Amino acid sequence: MILFGRDKELALLEEKYVSKTAEFCVIYGRRRIGKTYLVKKFIESKNSFYFLANQDYIETEFDRFKTRFSKEFNVFLEASDFSDLFKEIISKVANKSEKKLILIIDEFPYWIVNDKTIPSKFQQIFDEIISKQDNIMVILLGSYISIIESDVLDYKSPLYGRLNLLLNLKELPLSSLSGFFGNVSIEDKIKLFGLCDTIPFYLSLVDPQKKFEKILFDLVNPTNIFYSDAQMILSSELRSYGVYIDILKVVSEGSTTPSEIANKTKVDVSNILKYLKSLMGLRLLEKVKPVTSSEKDKNYIYVVKDNYFRFWLRYIYPYKENIELNPEYQIKFIVKDYDNYMGKVFERFCQNIFSKNYFCRGYNWWCKDKEIDIVAKNELENKIYFGECKWGENIDARSILIKLIEKSKFVDWHKNNRKEQFLIFAKSFSKTISKYENVSVKCFDLNDLDKLLKI
Repeated sequence: MILFGRDKELALLEEKYVSKTAEFCVIYGRRRIGKTYLVKKFIESKNSFYFLANQDYIETEFDRFKTRFSKEFNVFLEASDFSDLFKEIISKVANKSEKKLILIIDEFPYWIVNDKTIPSKFQQIFDEIISKQDNIMVILLGSYISIIESDVLDYKSPLYGRLNLLLNLKELPLSSLSGFFGNVSIEDKIKLFGLCDTIPFYLSLVDPQKKFEKILFDLVNPTNIFYSDAQMILSSELRSYGVYIDILKVVSEGSTTPSEIANKTKVDVSNILKYLKSLMGLRLLEKVKPVTSSEKDKNYIYVVKDNYFRFWLRYIYPYKENIELNPEYQIKFIVKDYDNYMGKVFERFCQNIFSKNYFCRGYNWWCKDKEIDIVAKNELENKIYFGECKWGENIDARSILIKLIEKSKFVDWHKNNRKEQFLIFAKSFSKTISKYENVSVKCFDLNDLDKLLKI
């Protein structure tokens, strides 16, 4: 197995593994983010048991867990509840091995959904059994973030304060694009970012030896999991998932406030927040506001969180019938339209590159009819950055800068006492610029971005 971009998480798990005490860990994050891949890499050549939970009665799950463990370790287990089962596992397996035993329960939230007493039972197991051992490590994995946060991590949860390690897995760093697609041009890397984001599972589906159009033929294909995975994720996690698809689609098309979303989807405005909360719980939507807003400011909007879902909502879901009848035509349509789609993708790519290299978070700013692609505050230096991102060739940096300077005057942050830096990102420039009326500006083309990506 090759693991890109998870060295830090792997090192933390190894640190817990070699400790002289029992360890109780939770790893969570949206589906396809690489939780299972990470732990399977971690347990290579170790004394371990991996169990994938199902959405079934907890009694059935208990029997399945016990049966599988018995067969894998060739031991007879008599336990009739989880507490006695862990006692037997420790006495008959963990204590008889020189290596620490690692128990992994994947999709642990399924058990909580089917039995609300599970957190209390595992609290008892940890307090009375696991914590008194030194040769066992328990790792719980979960994709349903809201359940993990409310039933495992919240201070009201019986499990609160018991964890030795908590890993909230997010998208891989942008630099992982170089790991997956080493010799691919920077332009195609950014295009692939528009397809897969930096979500490990989708990146692994791409053959980097192929041209971009051929990659589209491979992925936008009814036989490829890329084609159907978005719908599978929604249908497996949510009831009435068609409503959730409608919500995601209208958000991706620009309806971003609760009232706009309710109006476009015909969902009662009194219920819309419930749906939005569920989608945020799956890390498919996020709620954002201008970077200069205060905590009390309610000027927020909803956006689709990752590029895979944005691509699927734009090019696959509305055209399924066309794709199955005439896939070649749909691929030609995607190729022709892709530059229009890439505007927001490039904007997000540049925001991430900026945040990584300038050590402060760069994100959108908006106020009424004014929008800026990147605004970032450096509080220590009393400095503010303004950036525009243009997915185009031969961009006139000077004309972009003049408009950006005008918009920056509306950003209310230390207006009369701040240092300003202006940034322009594009595929290429007809002419760059470094100064304009005592204003400092930096221009970044694809070659510059390629260098920054590799840092």
